[in-house]
Amino acid sequence: MKKASVILSSALVLGTLLAGCGNNNEAANTAATNAPAATAAPEATTAPAADAGTEAGAYQDGTYFGTIEADAETGWQTYALLTVEGGKITKADWNAFNVNNAGDLKKKVSEDGKYGLVEKGGAQAEWHEQAAAAEAYLIEKQDPAAITVDAEGHTDAISGVSVHVNDFIAAAQAALAAGPAEVGPYKDGGYHAEGEMDAESGWKSTVDVTVAGGNVVAVKFSGLNAAGDDKKQFSIDGKYGMKAGGASSEWHEQAELAEAYFLDNKGAAPTLDAEGKTDAISGVSIHVGEYFTLAEKALEGAK
Repeated sequence: MKKASVILSSALVLGTLLAGCGNNNEAANTAATNAPAATAAPEATTAPAADAGTEAGAYQDGTYFGTIEADAETGWQTYALLTVEGGKITKADWNAFNVNNAGDLKKKVSEDGKYGLVEKGGAQAEWHEQAAAAEAYLIEKQDPAAITVDAEGHTDAISGVSVHVNDFIAAAQAALAAGPAEVGPYKDGGYHAEGEMDAESGWKSTVDVTVAGGNVVAVKFSGLNAAGDDKKQFSIDGKYGMKAGGASSEWHEQAELAEAYFLDNKGAAPTLDAEGKTDAISGVSIHVGEYFTLAEKALEGAK
């Protein structure tokens, strides 16, 4: 869906994870279009000696946030959120948000049994459990480069971890390279809001928002009909037919432009007319007013 900076700033800053083992049953099949730009990080992901570590006090105290590029197939974008106290990494969060669907963070999806690494991928532990082991190892070693990996991004250094860890390494390196960042005002997680069913169109508007590091990092404007169809996917599949009706672009393409505006303007709504339309977003002729209102409603749960 959208692009943005990966360094956390104030209210809204942007920040996929290679699935490792197993597939995410919730990921959309469309290419990621909501992805923030990945933070620049050192290329090396293999370590020097595993016990090399980082000298105590080497890091400036604060919170660090970094991402890698979103996976075009699954939509997951990996990030690392690190806390440094007394010059040492004391907390590490390896997670991901979905730039196609927004909604819950990857750990929550795994904790809720919806990622299925054990059942569907045959792994010995679920994704969030393996992530926790990798996080603990980083805190012990104090250096992302101390996690040795093979050519495929796997490691034998961390017991019980069979997923690719190279993305965690890269995101952690990116976070440390970016320096301390400001944590945003919201609680991390996925938030949802929906409007009333429109009797004329047969659709009700839905908004999903994802917060990471206290800031909004992904948003999805869509809808549902009585059959349970997702409006954005309905349009992607060519079933909505706006261009056939004379529009310059399809509904999902215009929705993505509105999402980009939302992220770029930190949730501020454009100037709207009485019908909820705007001239402020080039290429958008659909009603967008309700989406900005619903996004604000969704974020009430994140305060």
